[in-house]
Amino acid sequence: MWQVVGQDKIVTLLQRCLEKQCLAHGYLLVGPPHVGKMTLALDVAQALNCASAQSPCGECPSCLKIRAGHHADVQVIALGGTTAEGKQRAEIGIEQIRDMQHAASLPPFEGKHRVFIIDGAESLSNEAANSLLKTLEEPAERVLFLPLATNEKLLPATVVSRCQKLELFPVAVARIEAVLVERWKVPAEKARLLAGLSHGCLGWAVTAASEDSLLQVRDAELERLLGIIRGSPEARFAQAAQLATLFNQNRGALYGILDLWLDYWHDLLLVSLGSRDIIINRDQSENLAELANVLSPSQIKSVIRSIQIVREQLMQNANPQLALEVLMLNLPGKEKYSGGHMPAVKS
Repeated sequence: MWQVVGQDKIVTLLQRCLEKQCLAHGYLLVGPPHVGKMTLALDVAQALNCASAQSPCGECPSCLKIRAGHHADVQVIALGGTTAEGKQRAEIGIEQIRDMQHAASLPPFEGKHRVFIIDGAESLSNEAANSLLKTLEEPAERVLFLPLATNEKLLPATVVSRCQKLELFPVAVARIEAVLVERWKVPAEKARLLAGLSHGCLGWAVTAASEDSLLQVRDAELERLLGIIRGSPEARFAQAAQLATLFNQNRGALYGILDLWLDYWHDLLLVSLGSRDIIINRDQSENLAELANVLSPSQIKSVIRSIQIVREQLMQNANPQLALEVLMLNLPGKEKYSGGHMPAVKS
């Protein structure tokens, strides 16, 4: 049974190729983080090595070993670990690809096919990518390569051209909600919240269902947003400096915060327009309703646009502190709440 959810067209294509024994030697799986790329890659590895007539069965020794990461013929190459000098690896290096090439030159040890999954293929060094290219140009029999990437533009075009691209798209919220309840036994209300927050990426929702820390981080960032609105100009500039430092250390983390803020303000706009039943941050509905009472739809739209603009500017290498300071000045201030109070984030 295929474990990947919401990628029915891709699964149908791969099943037909397996039945006709016409799989390509390499498939580039592209899609947002946590959308199911690794799950699909493991599904393919299971289907190629499954002992059952209905593959992948998910229950035979081979399938169980692959899902547990213990199969001798299925290898995941990923960013991580340290160099010989003890430094954290910043890229997938040539040594890892050479080890993979050596393994690929050997016949399968305990299964039918060797499968090499390159997780985060954008992290390949130039030397590693060029070495991989040679392997893709002259593939061995019974060997399959599965590079996984969030952004194929960061991969050499020559590597992309040697693989068949399969693009995984976000999954419908209703389907994620149903799967969380049926497969992972998540309570219905929590499943509905996580499905909305997942942006169509089931992997994130599954992790959040078992790790409360993800929602705690989200609550902290929403509290930061409301704290900025409540705060003085000096406090706003301090936050801009803090976020600029974060951006210089981890761009993805800051983009994640801005996306979270966008979701919150978009929900706020929906509440102000009377569409409270379709918001993403369902557990914040009361707080959003309080805030909607003191801000007009035009003010909310202005904030949404300001966040979008600063995100675009940062992606175009604008000065992060200046861009974030402008955003802080464009957020409504506590003077807007003279008739009420600023709601706190509901945990």
